Amino acid sequence: MTVSLIISTYNWPEALELVLLSVAKQSVLPDQIVIADDGSDQRTAALIAGFRRDLPIEHVWHEDNGFQKTLILNKALKVCKTDYIIEIDGDIILHKHFIKDHIASAERGFFVQGSRAMIGEQLSEKTLRDKKMSFSCLTNGMTTRFNAIRFPLFSGIFKTNPYSSHNVKGCNLAFWLDDYVRINGYFNGFTGWGWEDYEFAERLINSGIKKKRLKWAAIGYHIFHPLSSRSNFKPNEMIYRETVDNKMWHRTPGFHEVVGI
Repeated sequence: MTVSLIISTYNWPEALELVLLSVAKQSVLPDQIVIADDGSDQRTAALIAGFRRDLPIEHVWHEDNGFQKTLILNKALKVCKTDYIIEIDGDIILHKHFIKDHIASAERGFFVQGSRAMIGEQLSEKTLRDKKMSFSCLTNGMTTRFNAIRFPLFSGIFKTNPYSSHNVKGCNLAFWLDDYVRINGYFNGFTGWGWEDYEFAERLINSGIKKKRLKWAAIGYHIFHPLSSRSNFKPNEMIYRETVDNKMWHRTPGFHEVVGI
């Protein structure tokens, strides 16, 4: 099985640097790393260029036209050449066994929802300043300690409703590339933040792919930041509700409608 790590980012190279440093320290490296860049300025490109000497990174960028995460993710997936996709946000620092744990949990017929340990505001500021990334459930300043526990032998005791798209987050998500392609990827009709992950997961489930919950393994540590604008929250929720009510598994425009990559 070959694996791509997809990292979405927008104009926060200080956080992306920590993410890429954590990728470089993985016990098992991904076969491909794709940065899905939603219109960042030249600072991000310069940072990525520095990491390309040691990591197999591809940088997929489009012009800044507001929050277009689903579109840039579909563009990034166009260049993927692997069987399996692990998706994170550009503010998720990885435990050194993150990729290894995700590979161990991969199973045909499932997508995997991982969890995130939240780094508090003060610890986040210190981490961004000092670039020291040694975290555990006992670290002072970790606000969700339960999610910072790594105990993969017992990760299977946590069960979830395999047919529920509730609480799916793209900050720590894994799926098979052919499942993604079959449902036409993310829906490009979303404007602004909110509901795009739920809607994508709902279509995977409607297509016959079940959800698996991963706890105490594949740990991602989330760097604190202010909340994104919720101005399009309600219109985006209506798109999600339409997918749920009509049991949709395919929407356009999406992956197949992306051109020019």
